[in-house]
Amino acid sequence: MRFKNLDLNLLVVFSALMETRSVTRSAEKLGLTQPAASAALRRLRDYFGDDMLVQVGKRMHPTPFAEALYPQIQRSLHSVEQAIATPAGFDPATSTRRFRINASDYVMVAVLVGLAERLAASAPHVQLEVAVPTERNADELEAGKIDLLVTPEPFLAPWHPSEFLYEEEQVVVGWAGNPVFPKGLGVEEFFAAGHVGVAIGARRAATFADTQLARMGRARRIEIEVASFASVPWFLQNTMRLAVLHKRLVQAMMPQFDLAYASMPFPFPRLREMAQFHESRRDDAGLVWLREQLRLAAYSAA
Repeated sequence: MRFKNLDLNLLVVFSALMETRSVTRSAEKLGLTQPAASAALRRLRDYFGDDMLVQVGKRMHPTPFAEALYPQIQRSLHSVEQAIATPAGFDPATSTRRFRINASDYVMVAVLVGLAERLAASAPHVQLEVAVPTERNADELEAGKIDLLVTPEPFLAPWHPSEFLYEEEQVVVGWAGNPVFPKGLGVEEFFAAGHVGVAIGARRAATFADTQLARMGRARRIEIEVASFASVPWFLQNTMRLAVLHKRLVQAMMPQFDLAYASMPFPFPRLREMAQFHESRRDDAGLVWLREQLRLAAYSAA
């Protein structure tokens, strides 16, 4: 099909070239021969009057024009894909759809386990693909690589819609043998104790709790820093260390660990957990259903 004398199939090749930065890998991805992929690149160059991608060493690098064009083409292809792939209706009892969700390990343990139990009964053939968030969340949402991003409100991408899921209380957790819990946890005990902290992703981003503490002008004494919420209890057992975790997560882990928890010893905001999705998926019947199931699973875990 042609639009303004451009073969629209070339845009699919362009997207693959931008993703792989390789004619050979693009050809493999699209099921083309390498000469056909090379010919498509030549036609793209001729149409736009730009080199598009140039060989530098063993890797192709996009020109500034191609870098500027790519997000627009990506959005257009994604919209076409959704228009073709998304059915008008959605029947959870018979659907074999695979939903891709990005969520922290806290959300996985505290909420998505319950969601999976609900789906096993009402949507036995629906599949969930769950991955932890990265610094590329916004790009992956934009590119249609994930269906749903579950994230605290401050970390939303501002250009796509989102819905409120639930509020979460932050609590202080530690080994059940720590005498601070029966004695009563105060502000001084909280800041005097060594803590297990969590830093997210390759950039070691601060969590909601530490971000809020920083805004209050306070900081914990972090003795151990780990990369996931679910690994924290292993570093609390048989120690005097404390941690700040989500109440739902702590309650979910207490059958497996010898833990105790207490409320924060000073006023502390609740975390607002949100579900974000691509603008083009706002009325996707399957995704509307999934978000409702997620809310129900969160409330049942409260």
